[in-house]
Amino acid sequence: MDPHQLNHISFLSIQSAIEVHRTLGPGLLESVYRACMIYELRRRNLPVVAEQIVTINYKVVMIEGAYRLDLLIGDEVLVEIKAAEVILPVHHAQLLSYLRLTNKPLGLLINFNVPVLVKGVKRIMNGCDAAALHSRDSVSRGTIPTEDFP
Repeated sequence: MDPHQLNHISFLSIQSAIEVHRTLGPGLLESVYRACMIYELRRRNLPVVAEQIVTINYKVVMIEGAYRLDLLIGDEVLVEIKAAEVILPVHHAQLLSYLRLTNKPLGLLINFNVPVLVKGVKRIMNGCDAAALHSRDSVSRGTIPTEDFP
């Protein structure tokens, strides 16, 4: 997918999350934020699938239902929703593993349990050129933190 298109999906996804957070605030369950995110993403004409079951190929065995993606947007961007007091390294590792297993280029880790949502958003890339996916405006303002994992 074109890096500009990924940036556009990422921008609209974060915009949707900000709208949900502005309306509801922190302190609710992940399932509530997920349902509201679906509504906001669809309002922005983004195709979104919730709770997508992903099959894992382990050696010669296919493992069905091993995990579910919170949100898959435009068949390219994974969104992992959290409502946690603290985002731990395991949460980053979880999303990175999902990206690798699905071979998707970009993931968003969104923690709604923060006073200002921008502080709860992390962009994680799956072996992509980090510079190609950075939005000049958002990175220069420091509003969208980006981490690049090889």
